[in-house]
Order: sequence, then structure tokens, then C-alpha cells
Amino acid sequence: MGPEVPLLNDYKQEFFWKRFPQTLLGGPRLKLGYCAPPYVYLHQLLLFLTPCMLGGVGTALYQVGVLGDAYAATLSGGLMLAVAAVLQTLAQCVARRTGVVQRLSAQQNNILADEEEVEFSHCVAPETVRFVVPGKKFIVNVVLHTLLAGMLCGLGTWYLLPGSLSSLYGGMGAAMPVFALSWVTLCSGEYALIVNTPPETATFQPQDTYEITALTRPLYILIFIAVDLVYRLTDPMNELRLACQVLHGVFVVLPVLWALGTLPPPDALLLWAMEQVLVLGLGGSPMATNLRLLVMFLISASVAVSAYFIPSSLGVVLFTVAMGYLLSQDGSQLGALCGRVRPQARALSLGLKGLPLGLLFLAGSMADGGLLHYYLYEPFNQTVNVTTLEEDAAGAPVEVLPSVRLQGPQAAVGYVLICLFLLSRGLREIQGVFVLGGTLRNPLYPRQTGCSQAFRRSSRGLLLAGYLRRALLHLVAPFAMIAFLALDASLQDLHTASLAVGFTRAFRMVWQSSDEALLQMVIVVLARLGSGGAPATGWHGLGTGIQLLVIGLLIDRASQFVSKLRFALTVIVTSWTETKQRRQSTSAMLVVNAVLFPLLLAELVLSALLSAPLLPLFTLPIFLVGFPRPLRSWPGTPGTACPCPDSVYYQQLSTRLASALRGAIACGALGAAPPGSHFLCRFQDRVMWLTVLERGYGYCTLNIKGLELQETSCHTLEARRMDEVFEAALAHHAPAAQSPCCRQLLQLNPHWGNTLTPRCALPVRLYSDARNVLTGIIDSHEHLRKLRGDYVKVLLWLLLQRCAQRDRLTPQQLQEKVPLSPGANSSSSLHALRQRDTQVSTHVAPSHPSFSSSSSSTSSSSSTSPDQRGSLSSSADWLDDDDLFGPQVVARRLAQQPQPQERNFSLPGSVEVLSLYENMALSALPPLRPLGLGMPAADRGSSGGGLHEDPSSQGPGQQQQGQQGLQRRFSGPHSQLLPGEWRTAPLAPPQMQQLQPLVPSDWFHFAVGRALLASAGGPHAVTLLQEERDSLELFGQVALSCLVALGLEGELPSPGLVFRLYGGGAPWSEALDWLKGRRELHQLALKAFRYSFKLLFDQASLGPIDSPEELQATLDEYEHHWYIGTASDHGWQESVRQEKPFLFSLGHDLAMGTYTGRVLTLQEQLVYVGQVCAEGVRGQWANLSWELLYATNDDEERYSIQAHPVLLRNLTVQAADPPLGYPIFSSAPLHLACL
Repeated sequence: MGPEVPLLNDYKQEFFWKRFPQTLLGGPRLKLGYCAPPYVYLHQLLLFLTPCMLGGVGTALYQVGVLGDAYAATLSGGLMLAVAAVLQTLAQCVARRTGVVQRLSAQQNNILADEEEVEFSHCVAPETVRFVVPGKKFIVNVVLHTLLAGMLCGLGTWYLLPGSLSSLYGGMGAAMPVFALSWVTLCSGEYALIVNTPPETATFQPQDTYEITALTRPLYILIFIAVDLVYRLTDPMNELRLACQVLHGVFVVLPVLWALGTLPPPDALLLWAMEQVLVLGLGGSPMATNLRLLVMFLISASVAVSAYFIPSSLGVVLFTVAMGYLLSQDGSQLGALCGRVRPQARALSLGLKGLPLGLLFLAGSMADGGLLHYYLYEPFNQTVNVTTLEEDAAGAPVEVLPSVRLQGPQAAVGYVLICLFLLSRGLREIQGVFVLGGTLRNPLYPRQTGCSQAFRRSSRGLLLAGYLRRALLHLVAPFAMIAFLALDASLQDLHTASLAVGFTRAFRMVWQSSDEALLQMVIVVLARLGSGGAPATGWHGLGTGIQLLVIGLLIDRASQFVSKLRFALTVIVTSWTETKQRRQSTSAMLVVNAVLFPLLLAELVLSALLSAPLLPLFTLPIFLVGFPRPLRSWPGTPGTACPCPDSVYYQQLSTRLASALRGAIACGALGAAPPGSHFLCRFQDRVMWLTVLERGYGYCTLNIKGLELQETSCHTLEARRMDEVFEAALAHHAPAAQSPCCRQLLQLNPHWGNTLTPRCALPVRLYSDARNVLTGIIDSHEHLRKLRGDYVKVLLWLLLQRCAQRDRLTPQQLQEKVPLSPGANSSSSLHALRQRDTQVSTHVAPSHPSFSSSSSSTSSSSSTSPDQRGSLSSSADWLDDDDLFGPQVVARRLAQQPQPQERNFSLPGSVEVLSLYENMALSALPPLRPLGLGMPAADRGSSGGGLHEDPSSQGPGQQQQGQQGLQRRFSGPHSQLLPGEWRTAPLAPPQMQQLQPLVPSDWFHFAVGRALLASAGGPHAVTLLQEERDSLELFGQVALSCLVALGLEGELPSPGLVFRLYGGGAPWSEALDWLKGRRELHQLALKAFRYSFKLLFDQASLGPIDSPEELQATLDEYEHHWYIGTASDHGWQESVRQEKPFLFSLGHDLAMGTYTGRVLTLQEQLVYVGQVCAEGVRGQWANLSWELLYATNDDEERYSIQAHPVLLRNLTVQAADPPLGYPIFSSAPLHLACL
């Protein structure tokens, strides 16, 4: 990547500078990019100032004493309502008028013209009105926005009355600038509401379907006005007065905040507010979907409200403990148990055992809290004495407040909590690769991570430590924390908000996030132990519930500040240290950051307080505060992806990886892993992106994404750096004797500044991908000479397997398995199948009682059939719809035979004989009959090789002998299972006789014996060996027909032909058209060739196969444990989904000019897992949203998508949800049972 890649191309720069002034002013398009009449700008300016003029009327009447403040505001609002109604009515009329027939100008027909260019005819033309006031899409919005515009103007007039501002600021000197600039803010909000909605930099949804963006600015204006209303209508308070003064100052700069994208749109604001209240105020967790967030917020708020009205402290304890446990459970698991929700994989769910276990925990927690509170609770157990009045030395009464001190049972429980926290935190730290924030390598973590079995053996100690931590954190700590809260004296303050909210949150956090709750409670215990009996004022007078809430808020915001600071420093430092990221303006940006470092810290503090992402503009060291949004960063439900054929590997991997992550999360190998955490998993060329969506007691909800496997330059660069980071931490193979013990204990993380921190290695059962160059195998003459013989053997074996399989089928199943003839309709084909089933008995020996003979059909077929020869060329005389097990022969002329549709003759009336006898000399061909269009008759044993024999030229004995041979050779058990159309290949007898030595009789005898053992007890098992000779001739003819049809009659096929045949292609011939017309036979022929090539590959790699038993075992293994085909086949993807043990494909590397073999093996391998800086991901995603949705910078070579080896910028962009990102796989939210 060049350092001077443009941030925005020339066209996008022009587009941006046209759009940004529109955003800043609230909608007026004062820069169009083309010539427009002056009245277009005048219209927009007048409409922009209309609210100010109408509000000025009311303000003037109020100032002269004609109207009061309320009446003046009402007058201004009514006037604005009338103007808004007229504008919306005019816009709707123009839209209806031009909606049916629209005049197209010459420039609009020009496809090279600017898409936004409009031709104006006069000042009130329809196109002018439509350009200035586009109107609303929905009638509901027309009414709603019109009413809101009137109310906004009236309240704004009342909010900005000069007398009120003067009394607020103590003089007109400060009030008048605020008055003038505030009307600019109000005008921009009114213009966006009723005239034209501006494009907002704070864009959350890709499309504004319901016109919510128009409500963004009026919403914030109404919020500011509401605070001022509270100040004016209530008793004056200094704090509220100060808030109003500050908000009036912020009101002036609202257009700047809207232009910078700091304030969120209404939908993002609502979701963010619900999430913050649920997590920080009610003790919940961020939810995986918006619907779950809404439902959980309403239920949790109802619980807090209900706790306010409970009359006894014992009732509060029992109710909040029970509801806290129930709300911390996974609702999807409960729905799966009730049968209302489709359960996920069994390995990921609790199953039926989760219900009694959950009831046991619920009963135990309620008994723990209720009994301790009932028997050991003392309302003032924290105080030495209650509030009393004493006299000082002067005799004046002095109020003595109660002191804060831990004593009795609660003190003992507090010490237990401290011990539990130290043990659980220490056991969690040793589970990962690094300790102390990723700075030092864990000396207890296994160093040999090359083999999964060796890794399991060396990590048994860590596994036991993980089990101990799991027991302490999930079984002991919750009951200890419930005991501490049940004995707290704050429970006496019934019917207070601090009790209802504080203890609802505290008892919920005990289960929802035991690790965080334990930390917060230990801080409270340490604060009370360190107070030394201080008076219960200030902090100590808040109560335990509110103290825990404040501590949780401070810890959350402090951790966000540290993470954002690390991300900002990484962007600043790497912009200079990484040579490819260094631009000409980098030095200037670094100087500005150094000079304005206090401003940068203020941005970091504001971003942390709002829980908003820190947005690096174009991923440069230019930082903005992004608008607050939910922790997921995206509005939709996770699970959307851009699928491709490679997605199936991630689909198979996702369930296995999720199952392996259960134990890692429960044991703490991934750290705390709160909601919003991001992890990268790496194995070979696969990169998985994990996002923690939701956490609760004993469960975790994840989203797993699979990134593209294409080896682009940016992807390869970041993947290589990711491999270096993992290898430095997890693939350390240096023996212990080479370095001192102290250096091993203090081994620093060489990639500490990278956004990726390795966490652990997980054994996962997945496909390992091995690719081999086949040079020396596919081009070896020694191996290629064996291909024809192996092919015939494999095809004979497959045909016998088909026969054995059909021999075990019922008549109904057999009827379903019979392939239909191509080109025949379904009704005629079914009728032909029924006829074939009824005519089977005409060719079966009398020893089979299941079949009856029909002498009439036999005699009719034998009397009209000519003598048969051993070649399949004579089979062309048989009809396609004759009997499957004993074809009825009808003599036909060559001219009457159906020809392939793709056959083309060079001259009209000529016969293309070269396609039938391409391997014979023309002089060897017999002369053609000029009238009969047939070949001269020849005896069966002669080498004449004619296509037809005349039955009249034979004697009666020869005809009877031929008929008996026909009946005998085509009546064997296996021949009955071969369709008659498979014996109609248009091939010459000499060619078949030449290839006859390729048919291995010994292998066929062996395969038949194995088939006899496999189908023992079947209806045809008795005669299986009796008809073996004739079956060999018939099966050999079918196999050789397929051999010739594929173009393998040559002794030494070329590597190009082998690759082409493996992929399903073949040189065109009339025999190939015949084979493609028999779909089942064509599939068997292709399958046989792929098996043959795999056999060739194995023999070249592992050694030759010498015995039939070994060949039989190899083919059985291919059939049951392998899929041999191409990666683009549908069967390949199905085999991956079904977890076939082995897959093999043949490929061709066009760049290198070599053939490659690819083998996928399902086995347990180690997958490396690392944690990505969450704030870095949120910041880059915020920039991606701004850059694509506002600046529309969709250039594939833009700067912000180029490879960054430290920030992993390209991978982070890929992992974003579509349409901004492009992961090839994204799972639905996976709910993992981690208890």
C-alpha cells in the first residue's frame, strides 16, 4: 500500500463538500455543483428564516406588552403550523401531479449527466417545488411533522424570550448573542422537519425507511426546552439554574455537534439509553437483539418498581433474590425446554437437566437470603449508636451521626468475599497465555502447542484450576454475596428509590455477572473496613445498593477510558512507526495532537462518559467523539453474511468451536469476556471473528463470523502478522534448559502494542486442509498406464455394488430407483417400468418361485430377434423402452435409428462413420450398401465387425442357438439389474474386442464373491455365481463402453485429459452423447474415474496395491469415509456439513502451471484464540459507518481499508455487519451453556 492513497477520490471530495454545508445548516442546498437560477436559493433562504420571522412576531408582541409569554408562544406556533400545512399540502399535490406522467428533458436523457442535476423552468414550476420541498412518503408523517413543527416553533419562542434569557444570565449583554444564535439552531431544526431533511453524519440505519432522521434535531431541541420548563415551573434551585445556563450555551453549538456526528439519531438514542439503564441501573446485560433488549428492559424496570411497594424487608430480599436469579437466566433455553423455541445443538444447550438444577439454585438462594435475614439481621448492625443529641462545651446541642463499621456475621461474610475474590481472580489469570494485562507470559501455560493430545496432557493442571474457579465463582460466591446483602442495614429504608433500584440491581448482579459483582462488593467491604467508624455521611450515607451502583459505573467508565487511551496512542504511534502508514501530513497531525493533548484527553473523557466510540477520522490520528450507540454497534440482528462456497467450512466449524468455547469461558481462559468483547480465532487459512453479545449466569451468547479465504494482499499481510503474534505466544518450542529460570518467568510479550492479545489454544474437531503438488504423479507415464485398468476395475465394482444394493431393495424401492429415460415423459416411463417389473419372470430360471415365466413373451421376442454378437454395437438395434431384464429385439434399419440431437453431418445425406470407427483405418471398413443402408452380415465369431446381421442368412440351428445365448446371457441376476438402455452404446465390435483384455476376470470373480456375501439371503443370491461368466461379458461391455465414451481408449492419457475428466468434462464423441443420456450410468462412470485417480494417487504415494483384498478394502474406505470430487460440487458442501472424515479434490494452479491435490481431513486440531481491543474495533466500525453511509466512500482501494499490521484494519472492516462489512459466514446468536 502506498502511503499517499487518497482519503477521498476527486468525485467524492466534490460530493462531500456539497453535502457538508447542507448538514451544517439543516437542509438548505446552497452548493449544487451546477448552475441554478437565483430563485432556487432565495426560496430555500426564505423557508429557512420563516420560523425566525414568525417567532419574531410573538417575541415583539411580548416585548411591547401586548401579549403574555404563553400567548406569544401560542401565536408563533399557530402561524408556523399554518405555514407547515401549506408547504406539505403543496408538496403532496405536486407529487401526485407528477407521479403519473413526468416530463423528461434532454439533459435527463443524457446518461452522462449528473444524477442530481435538475432543469428549472420557472420559480413555481413543479420541479422547483419538488426540489425545494420534496415532501413526505407517508401521510402519517405529513400530519405528525406538521403538528410537531407548530409546537416546536411555539415552545422555541417561549424558550428564547429575551426577558427570560436576561434574568437567567443577569443582563442583556450575554443574553442577546445567545438569543440570536439560538434562533439559527431552531431554524435548522424546523427546516429539517418540514422542508428538506439533511443527510446526518450520525447515521445508524443504512436506510431511513420510516423518515426517522427528520426527527433528530427537533428531538434534541425539545429535550433542552423540557429542562428549562422544569426550571421555570418548579421552585428555583441553584443546581437547576446552573444546568439551564450550561444548556443554553450548548444549544447555540447544536448545529456543530450535529455536523460532527456527536449526537445520536432517535433510534440509536433509544436503544443506547435502554441498554445503559439496564446494565448500570438494573444489573442486567446487553442483549443480543433489539427485541430481547426491549423485553428485558421492561421486565427489569417492573421488578424495580414492584420492589418499591413491598412492605417488609424480608419480602424485598425474597422477591429481589428470586427475580434476580430468574432474569439472569437464558430465556432461549427456557423456551427450548417448553418447546416454543427451536433448540440449538445439543452440545450448546443445558438440556433437560438444566431445569431441576435451576430450581435447586433458586430454592437455595431464597433460603440463604431469607433465613439469614430473618434470624441474623440487625437493623443497626453497622452502627455503634443511633443518631443522638449531645451538648458540647458551650452547652449547645450537637447531632451525633451513626458510625459505619462492619461487625457480626456480615463482617465474617465480608472477609469470605475478599478471599473468594483473590482466589477466583488468581485462578482466572493463570488460565491465559499472558498475565498482568497481556504484558508477561504465564509460566504455567503449556509451551508445546503443536499437538492437541500433548496440549491436553500438559494443561491438566490448568484444567483442574479452572474447575476450582468455576465452583468458587458459580456455586460459592453467589450465596456468599446474597448473605452479605441480606444482612445489610440499608434494607430498613423501605419505600425508597435507593432500596428499590440499588438492591434490585445488587441481587441481579450476583447472578448476572458474578465476577464483576464480587469485585464491587469487595471494594465496598474494604471501604467500610478502612473507614474506622467514620460517621455515616456522604458516601457512607448512600446505602449499600447505591454504593454498588456508583462503583460499577466508575469501574465501567474507567476501563473504557483506559481502553480508548490505548487505542488512541496506538493510532498516533503507528502512524509514524509503520512506514507504510506514514503520510506527508503525519508530522503535522502529530504536532497538533501534542499541542492539543488536553483537548484529546477531554475527548477521551467525554467518549468514556457517554460510552460512545472514539472515532479516528479515516483511521488517521484525528479523533472525534462518535455518537452513542448500543454495544453491538449495528442496528440489525447478528447473522447476516455474504455467503460463498467457502462458507460451508465456517458452518461446520462454528458449532464445534462454540462447543470448545464453553469450557474456555467458564474456566476464565478468555479473561472476563464481558459483553462487547471481540476475539479472533486462527487455524491455517481460516479466520473466525467472535463477538460476545450477552452474558448471564451459566450462559454466554456469541456471534461467530467467518472472514474470506481469498489471499488478497491486505488480508495476507494482516494474517501473517496475526500468525506471528500467535506463534510468539503459543508456538514456543524452546527447551527450558536454554534460558535461565528468571527469564522464563519474566518473558515479556513482544507484541504488547498490537491490538490482538493471545488468550489460549483450544482443541477443536475441524477440517485440516493439505495441498500437494502432483508433479511426478499425474505426468508420470508409469502411473498413467495403470489408469485404464484401474478404471475398469473400479467401474465393475461400482456396478456390482449397485446391483447388490438394488438386490436388497423392496419392489417399491426398486421401482423408485429405476432411472427414467431422457426425453420420455413421466407417465410413459412409469408405464414402461411397470411392464418391466411384470416381464422379469420371462428370463429367470424356474428355480426362483418369486418369478413366473411367460412363454408367449419369450417366443415373440426370440422369433423376431436376430442372432446376437458379443459387441455392444449390435445393442443399438434394441429399443430404449423394451424390457429392462430381457429386451425385446426389433430389427430396424440404420436409417431408422434415432440419432443424437447434437450430431452434425458435414454433408446432407452423408453418414458420419468416423465417429463410430475413429481408431480404425478407412480401408478396414466394410463397404456401405447403397440401398439398404446396412452393413453386410457376418458370423458371430468372425472379425468382420458389421453393425447388423441378417437373420435370414443363418440356419435354423444358428438362430435357435443365438436365441438361447441371448436369453442365457441377459437373464443373470446382475444383468437383470442393469437397464437395457445401458447396453446400447454405438461402438464398433473390433474396438470392443481390442479393449476386451482390460476386463479383469479374476477381480470380477472376487468382487462377485464379496457381493454374494454382502447380499446373503437376497432373492438372487443362489444364482449369483451360476451366471458369472455371462455377467462378466455383460458388465465388461458396459464398463468398456464407458471407457470409450470418456476417451480413455488410448493407452496413455495426457494430464490435461485426466484433469478434464476428473472435473466432469470429456472430448466430444457420439459415445459421450450416449453416455450423458444415461444419467445414472454417467454418474457412475464419473465416480469410477475419480476413484481411479485417487487410487493412482494413493499408490504413487503409499505404494502399489497387490491383492484383491487390499483393493476391496480401499474401495470400501472410499465409499464410506471419503468424498472424492471437486470443491465446487454440491456433494462436497454436503459432505462437509455431514462431517465426512476425508475429502479429496484435484485442482490446477494456473499461475504455477501445476496440478494440485487437496485433502481435507476431519481431526482435532488446536485453534488459537486472541482478544482484540474492543474500543479499537468500535472506533474503526464507527469510522466505517461514517465513511460509507455519509461520505459514501465505497472505493475498494481507499486508505481506511488498507492493511494495518497493528490495528488489523482490513480484518476489522471485513468483520462488520453487511452491507458495510463482508463476512462470508455469520452465525445466528449462539447461546452457550457455560455452567
